[in-house]
Amino acid sequence: MRKDVRILLVGEPKVGKTSLIMSLVSEEFPDEVPLRAEEITIPADVTPERVPTHIVDYSEAEQSDEQLYQEISKANVICIVYSVNNKKSIEKVTSHWIPLINDRTDKDSRVPLILVGNKSDLVEHSSMETILPIMNQFQDIETCVECSAKNLKNISELFYYAQKAVLHPTGPLYCPEEKELKLSCIKALTRIFKITDLDNDGILNDNELNFFQRTCFNTPLAPQALEDVKNVVRRNMADGVKDNGLTLKGFLFLHTLFIQRGRHETTWTVLRRFGYDDDLELTQEYLFPMIKIPSDCTTELNHNAYLFLQSVFDKHDKDRDCALSPEEVKDLFKVFPYMPWGPDVNNTVCTNEKGWITYQGYLSQWTLTTYLDVQRSLEYLGYLGYSIVYEQESQAAAITVTRNKRIDLQKKQTQRSVFRCNVLGAPGSGKSGFLQAFLGRNLQRQKQIKENHKSYYAISTTYVYGQEKYLLLHEVMPDLDFLSEADLACDVVCLVYDVSDPRSFEYCAKVYKQYFIDSKTPCVVIAAKSDLHEVRQHYSLSPHDFCRKHKLHPPQSFTCNTTTAPNKDLYTRLTTMAMYPHMAQADLKNSTFWLRASLGATVCAVLGFAMYRALLKQR
Repeated sequence: MRKDVRILLVGEPKVGKTSLIMSLVSEEFPDEVPLRAEEITIPADVTPERVPTHIVDYSEAEQSDEQLYQEISKANVICIVYSVNNKKSIEKVTSHWIPLINDRTDKDSRVPLILVGNKSDLVEHSSMETILPIMNQFQDIETCVECSAKNLKNISELFYYAQKAVLHPTGPLYCPEEKELKLSCIKALTRIFKITDLDNDGILNDNELNFFQRTCFNTPLAPQALEDVKNVVRRNMADGVKDNGLTLKGFLFLHTLFIQRGRHETTWTVLRRFGYDDDLELTQEYLFPMIKIPSDCTTELNHNAYLFLQSVFDKHDKDRDCALSPEEVKDLFKVFPYMPWGPDVNNTVCTNEKGWITYQGYLSQWTLTTYLDVQRSLEYLGYLGYSIVYEQESQAAAITVTRNKRIDLQKKQTQRSVFRCNVLGAPGSGKSGFLQAFLGRNLQRQKQIKENHKSYYAISTTYVYGQEKYLLLHEVMPDLDFLSEADLACDVVCLVYDVSDPRSFEYCAKVYKQYFIDSKTPCVVIAAKSDLHEVRQHYSLSPHDFCRKHKLHPPQSFTCNTTTAPNKDLYTRLTTMAMYPHMAQADLKNSTFWLRASLGATVCAVLGFAMYRALLKQR
């Protein structure tokens, strides 16, 4: 909402502009009226909307046309004052003042106008019959007020309506000619309906209506009040209420009714609570709340964020198959202005046999977005209404900023849940296959992936010593001369070579010697395509001798050319090395170190699956 309001009063001489201002301030009619009142500021604490209000008078006798034009450009709302007992001043409203104001304001940002009929104490009749056609002719006119500066009739109301025209404008919400909500307003209210429809059945039941009421107005509705609201909708539209709950049509009808009855502040309260500005766009402050991320720290979702995302998944997984079909994904993202996930996402996370994103894959994608681009993750959570549903100040409350990695190394322990593994290797060495195998896809399934749907990331869960962790694999472009800091910043490195290509290992050796030989980042050499015939590498040292010389673990054999899903033990090892980099070198020859980690993974995977099935039964 605006931080202040500037009201300008214009009109013909002697219609009582200055008297209206002075009567408002002193609460009595002035004995002597100057040619022009000085600009006054009404403090926020004495205005109904709690917003400072500046009231500016215009005097033809004291001010030039240029000064008038400047005031028009600065005004948020303009009151055109006429005298109800002076026909000429009424005629001037349309012949002079409205054209003048329109000429001086941009068509796309016209200021709201209020027609003010002063001196109502001098006549017994109303000027409304004359004014109504004018109001119908000009869309910029918000309302008309008849008042009297002499007997203080409707003075405070006049300035309240002026304030309201700025803070709660009708223009963006409603089209008076069509007598219906504007498309942008319907779009915003539809998003609000979908967020509030917590079970996604297309109906707001009593619990959801009360949640909506508490969220927007800090008070629940009494049972009788709820029934009264539904009865109003029932009387006016056949499909506004279904199964004793409010449909989207009924919800939109209620807001149309509020606006038609001059209660548009109610609709604006709802829109602003859900993050909208005066142009019905979600504000930058709402979508991108401030969050400080020191260098060498990472960003993760916290427990409440995962609970929220689980609830979003549940409400859209209508067939309860623990995966999101393309239609269910589309429905989930209806509250977004665009589709955030492309086809590459299906090759970044786990999917079922139909290629649909599974529950685990869905949470993995959110984890990936939060790690790589926390601002994008905040934006997405904003569209889904995280801060509203979880009653937080902003969606920044969903993010955990991990401590500096140097402290983890010093203390030899970490609280992080997401670990990054950069995968490097020469073209054709098998990097993409290594990423896809982590998602359970053998070579046969990988061949079905379209070239333009490929992903350079893969993320899924692993278990280390009984703890569930996310391992994020990133395939780095194989250009030795253009590896950036981002390409090198990670928790563990995989150097992949093709055992059947004699020139493949040389790239791994060069990358290691150029970038990682003095690094504290653990490195693992992967002997990919191990199902093929192994050839001698055209390098001064064999891969085994190179690893021995540089105190690296011996090359790890890997193939994704299997009949079933590829083995995942190697990924558990990588996660373990990422979690315990200080132990990675010391325990290279200690097979029990890896055995303990793998055993913990197997036990936890079984337990995790059993718990997940139990959760599904509850759902």
